[in-house]
Amino acid sequence: MRCTQYLCLIFIITIFFSSCAKSPLGRNQLKLYSSAQLAGMGEQAFAGIKTEQKVSNQQVSNEYVKCIADAITQHVPKSVFAGVWELVVFDSPQINAFALPGGKIGVYTGLIELSENQHQLAAVIGHEVGHVIAEHGNERMSSSALIGVGMEVTNQLLQTNGIASSSLIMAGVQVGVQLPFGRTHESEADLIGLDLMAKAGFDPQQSVNLWQNMEKASGGDRQPELLSTHPLPATRIKNLTKNMPNALNNYRLATNKPSCKI
Repeated sequence: MRCTQYLCLIFIITIFFSSCAKSPLGRNQLKLYSSAQLAGMGEQAFAGIKTEQKVSNQQVSNEYVKCIADAITQHVPKSVFAGVWELVVFDSPQINAFALPGGKIGVYTGLIELSENQHQLAAVIGHEVGHVIAEHGNERMSSSALIGVGMEVTNQLLQTNGIASSSLIMAGVQVGVQLPFGRTHESEADLIGLDLMAKAGFDPQQSVNLWQNMEKASGGDRQPELLSTHPLPATRIKNLTKNMPNALNNYRLATNKPSCKI
């Protein structure tokens, strides 16, 4: 009976994961939260970050990043966010950036220093905005809730049946389900961002140069891709290169070629 209940649970989870919504690239998604809920969470989180981290007061770099972000967000569907995007540059050596539902973008000065030109910074901002367009935050929270229930029930069944290796099996669930899910989000955001930057008039070929720089900055100190939530730079470069012809065509058709200077 317990086995039957377990199989029923897996069946229900499979149904949830194979329905509900589609990502911009056509992948099935589970989204349990409304856009309004996500926007509210994004605004609250952004307000908290601004109080906890130092905001840059360097006008030149702020205007430089805003120039790039404004060009990118002009190509975000109004169904995703129809208002004015808020951009904040944080004074931190972190090589990072993020975007949140509700039209929020944060960029760290460490990323500005790593990026050799406007095109490379546009690749990162496009990637982060791509997460918002694809509602990866919604999907991540939704799937975490569902996977959490499934893993708890599975763990209880394994322990009830006296399976000594239950912890190893649960670790296998994480490696086999949750980590690849994160890598899928990253790969999707890469391609959505590639399309965004090209349409905004930034050279998409510079996205490859960016990830080469990222690899150098890491010093090669990375987990194996199987154990990571992010694809390896080599994997990203391969996927970006594969989709480059379409991006280059969008770049050629772009009516505006920004000239953002720092």
